[in-house]
Amino acid sequence: MRAVIVAAAVAFIVSLFVTPVAIRVFSALKAGQPIRALGLASNEGKKGTPAMGGVVFILATLVAYVAGHVALITLPERQIAQEKPTMTALVLLGLFVSCGAVGFVDDLLKVRKRNSDGVSARGKLLGQAVIGIGFGIAALSVASTGGQTVISENVSFIRDIGWLDVGKVGAVIAFVFVITAMSNGVNLTDGLDGLATGASTLVLGAYALIGYWQYRHWCADEMYARANEYCYQTRDPLEIAMIAAAAAGACVGFLWWNTSPARIFMGDVGALGLGALIGGLAVATRTTLLSILIGGLFFIITITWVIQIVSYRTTGRRVFRMVPLHHHFELAGWSEVNIVVRFWTVAGVCVAAGLGLFYSDFLAATG
Repeated sequence: MRAVIVAAAVAFIVSLFVTPVAIRVFSALKAGQPIRALGLASNEGKKGTPAMGGVVFILATLVAYVAGHVALITLPERQIAQEKPTMTALVLLGLFVSCGAVGFVDDLLKVRKRNSDGVSARGKLLGQAVIGIGFGIAALSVASTGGQTVISENVSFIRDIGWLDVGKVGAVIAFVFVITAMSNGVNLTDGLDGLATGASTLVLGAYALIGYWQYRHWCADEMYARANEYCYQTRDPLEIAMIAAAAAGACVGFLWWNTSPARIFMGDVGALGLGALIGGLAVATRTTLLSILIGGLFFIITITWVIQIVSYRTTGRRVFRMVPLHHHFELAGWSEVNIVVRFWTVAGVCVAAGLGLFYSDFLAATG
């Protein structure tokens, strides 16, 4: 637990104190966020606010991960089985950085063109797919000494569903879908000050708890497995907990400056990176389908966006005033702060329900 706490604390401190530096640097470079003229109250006064703040919390997470491994050196021998960086860390952090890089290119093009047209939607999807395929193959091909791979050939809910074996190709396809869907879900949510940052913090915190719980009840821990029939067949759960906690801590530090009125936006570099990391955490912890509930706010915002697009293209009618969903409530007269707080509440309820299901499965199996 010490390493997880150290990682979260270091990430928080780095993000909290580096973000104002980034604000000054991006402001000096005139890397302001282009704002579309949509007639929304939340857009007033935001033109020129520096974007690409996601670079800060990605960097903070990487620094914190190293700090967490330094902390592992001081732990008892039985607890340092994961002292060295693992394939799990390579996949999760690789997704975070690589999808963040796709977002960075998008943000950079927006700044250079001085409009909101960056990388095309098709281009971003292609980049996410290539990244997902590369890391999916690596995650499925390199096994630990215990024979576990980062992702499984089975679809998972709270653990692998034994009868839902999709094979290696199916597993990589499912991995790409989860990464792409979650990445774009967080990106759609990133529309109001602090909304995506706060919601992501809650989801990442949940995965830090899940990862650490799996570590304490890990099948690879011979002392635990000999005494208990119920254990988790995941790979490197302590790494998962450390990375999730570090990212959550980094988001909290960033939120200090990103909450209303935001002095910096995370940009696509932050949103695409965070979504990819959350998707990777879901697959690595064998909670792929449960992530729909844990990341319930992202799911709601994505599905309402799909409903709007399908309805408009098939019938010419809009179901909502505007999508993503938070803009619908803006046009209904809700203030930006009210929307953000209420959406955070929805995200928190979804996270609590997901954790409740996860824990109830453990109680049912051990009770």
